[in-house]
Amino acid sequence: MSTQVSSSKTQSQALQQRAERYFPGGVNSPVRAFRAVGGNPPFVVSGEGAYLTDADGNRYIDYFGSWGPMILGHAFPPAVEAIQQAATRSSSFGASTAAEADLAERIVACYPAIQKLRFVSSGTEATMSAIRLARAATGRNVVIKFEGCYHGHADGLLVKAGSGVATFGIPGSAGVPDAVAHLTLALPYNDLLAVEAAFAAHPGEIAGVILEPIVGNAGCIPPGEGYLQGLRTITRREGALLIVDEVMTGFRVALGGATELYQLDPDLITLGKIAGGGLPVGVFGGKREWMDMLAPLGPVYQAGTLSGNPLAMAAGIATIRHLQEHAAQIYPYLERTAKSVAEGVAAEAVSAGIPLTANRVGAMWTWFFTASPVKDYDDAARSDTAAFGRFHNAMLQQGVWLPPSQFEAAFLSTAHGEPEVSATIAAAREAFTRVAESEQRLR
Repeated sequence: MSTQVSSSKTQSQALQQRAERYFPGGVNSPVRAFRAVGGNPPFVVSGEGAYLTDADGNRYIDYFGSWGPMILGHAFPPAVEAIQQAATRSSSFGASTAAEADLAERIVACYPAIQKLRFVSSGTEATMSAIRLARAATGRNVVIKFEGCYHGHADGLLVKAGSGVATFGIPGSAGVPDAVAHLTLALPYNDLLAVEAAFAAHPGEIAGVILEPIVGNAGCIPPGEGYLQGLRTITRREGALLIVDEVMTGFRVALGGATELYQLDPDLITLGKIAGGGLPVGVFGGKREWMDMLAPLGPVYQAGTLSGNPLAMAAGIATIRHLQEHAAQIYPYLERTAKSVAEGVAAEAVSAGIPLTANRVGAMWTWFFTASPVKDYDDAARSDTAAFGRFHNAMLQQGVWLPPSQFEAAFLSTAHGEPEVSATIAAAREAFTRVAESEQRLR
């Protein structure tokens, strides 16, 4: 159960002040700074199951789960044991191990569209490499992405990206040359006519289309009926590769991710997060004809000393094995639990007269502070981010830690149960009362 959190986080504040001497903004990833929601970011000292504990001893129900990978909860015992055992044999080799193929075998079993794959160390590396491969495979340079979709911080993918770029209201990023940005066409999500128009305007120039099949980095935005299949039809007709970025959705919305959920057959898939049991891992894979273009077989170069790191492989094997062996119980449980908390909190907003739209797919969702449906980034951007910030702060004070941005999806794990759901709904009831009171004062 969550508990009321002390408003005085002296240790976290001291740690933040120290961090600001060494890191820009005191953080190593921008959204951690809480600039979008206000207040003081807690410094975490431990996680267990559905909970995080900060440096001041405050305990929180965690609904961001390291941004998705903690599907089995923090410190999942089989993963911890696997990491410990692997560490006794060394934390890195820079050479091949059998564990790499052991994990690859499990991933391929879950993703039929992946015939071959390569491990990297981050989602950014995975998407960057997939784009390079698509350009080499087609001999074309232009890539289509969608507004609000975040595919890591590679130069060409920061055009109208979601995640922290949306959180801080940045249209792209300084330091990205115009010549690189011009090779990316950013289109509205859920709009097939815009994709058709882009191909018509750039005949024979578009190498591929990359997207989050369920947007998670502008908040959770599901694909419209027939949208993903429409993209598959267009890309096949035009000779472009379809790249499905499942760094966030992979293994979360189904054992085979959104690719399984929507019966999609992409050319390339990127994975991360859960595939490494929460350790730094990225994956890109797909059709054999494209993957065999990678060095040492082909002319597309990609490399990484820590690719296939033995600790990450061990954690990934333990995690994916458990998901495979218990999928029939895990995914229905996640669906029920996420539905309970997402709809329960939304009902409290209605009772308090707070405009709110809840989007959810499986165990990922977002509460948008808007009365209108959210089907693309422009809809999401019309949300009341100030109201979300007040809600976030009120929930944190009651021991519920949500993603610190209106434009990030929330997640839960198999460790979340009825006590956590009930405590979260009760906290939301109080939080919405505070938000409503703030709204009155602002008027």
